[in-house]
Amino acid sequence: MADNIPAPPLSRTDYVVSRLKQDVADGTLRPGQALRQVQIAQRYGVSVTPVREALRILEADGTITYSPHRGATVKDVDPETATDLYRLRAAVEGLATEIAVERMTPERLEAIEAAHQALRTAQADDAPAAELSKLNKALHYTIYQGGAPMLLDHISTLWSRFPTSVTIWDTAPNVSALDDDHAGILDAIRAGDAERAGALMSAHVRHAGRLRAGTY
Repeated sequence: MADNIPAPPLSRTDYVVSRLKQDVADGTLRPGQALRQVQIAQRYGVSVTPVREALRILEADGTITYSPHRGATVKDVDPETATDLYRLRAAVEGLATEIAVERMTPERLEAIEAAHQALRTAQADDAPAAELSKLNKALHYTIYQGGAPMLLDHISTLWSRFPTSVTIWDTAPNVSALDDDHAGILDAIRAGDAERAGALMSAHVRHAGRLRAGTY
């Protein structure tokens, strides 16, 4: 019965935090872009007060920066920070994959296969880099959703630092290399080899970090 209890509504501040994080993640708000409190309040249909509180929360977690001269802006990820984020992602996502394989069900494997095929179909159709990036995220999350929810929450926070508009899925060599990584991970998942799948996912994330480092 407890599963049927609806989740409590978000407070206005939580709502603004959620919307801002989503807009940063999907590239609607881009790195370096100024965040004007009145404009944000109008966009989300709230007063300025919850916007101001949300910006304080996002400054504390590193999503935005604030300076007396520029005000609040979406934080741009510098090379050192990017390296740290990828190292964190590699550790957490490797563990999340290992746990997910340990808890794998036929239904979850079917969903993972479908997400993988969707990405491959888009690659074959020469889909835009932003679309490939979104489908890549969908594949990763489909894998992690079968594991530990607390890890998925942490992974979501790390991924939110990189907008989907800032992508490494923009060159044929990168697409080919990342696809090869995915193929190996999927083989290990199909075989039920949790340890190998986790190790391959960790290596894949570190590989992606090296590819992104080449863009600076």
